[in-house]
Amino acid sequence: MAYLPISTPGEVGGPDGYSYGALVLMTDAADAAALERVLRVIRFTGWIAPAASGTQIVVGDPGAGVVAAGRRGIIEVGAVVAEQLDCAVLAVRVRRDRQLGLVAWRGAEEIGRYDSDPSAEPGADDDVASELVGVAAAPGFAALAGVPTAGETLTEILDEELERDSVSESERLRGILRLLSLPDWIVASSSLPRDIPTGPRAADLIRLRGGMPGACGIWRGLALRRLRRRWTPPPIIADPPRESGQGLEGIEPWMF
Repeated sequence: MAYLPISTPGEVGGPDGYSYGALVLMTDAADAAALERVLRVIRFTGWIAPAASGTQIVVGDPGAGVVAAGRRGIIEVGAVVAEQLDCAVLAVRVRRDRQLGLVAWRGAEEIGRYDSDPSAEPGADDDVASELVGVAAAPGFAALAGVPTAGETLTEILDEELERDSVSESERLRGILRLLSLPDWIVASSSLPRDIPTGPRAADLIRLRGGMPGACGIWRGLALRRLRRRWTPPPIIADPPRESGQGLEGIEPWMF
């Protein structure tokens, strides 16, 4: 399956591309007040978009960094939200357009994890393999989104090795979101706090800084941002595959 390169307005996350992270709550009974309470407790920083078409979107700030207490990234926040609200949640995270992560839950049950390149994690060991992990989770992702018949096509999309010089992970994600009938404006969410192209206006989103809205959140958010920027969230895959035959590493001196 071929993709076309895209250009997404917003802040560039480095020379390689864009970084952002979001949660998609898939429920026709999204309780915005309950969601906000959960996010306040964990001192979340980011935005809550208005519910639309049975989905509720939460965007982290910074999307690929630590966004909540306990050094949680957007993926760890997704686990908390899914369990506390007992709903279906898909977490998406793109790091510099070179790594796509997908993790899904139904309540407290984790459905699956996908990582397009575990070696792109900050601080990853040199021997971590740059190979796709979690393609087998595709049918579970499709079923969670309510389109189980899309499982085979989704498997093909997740299993494709991208041409890094011409195709970004944002384009892969856009194709996934469209296939699953989920809001594809997420790929432009790095434009926040400005308006999101093809998405909701920034003024229509609830902004939390350290779990607090308004002026109180501004001061808390400044202090937390300075602290959290020193940290990185846990990797998507805790025990990633590693390259074999790394030179002479692992060879004992007595063998020579």
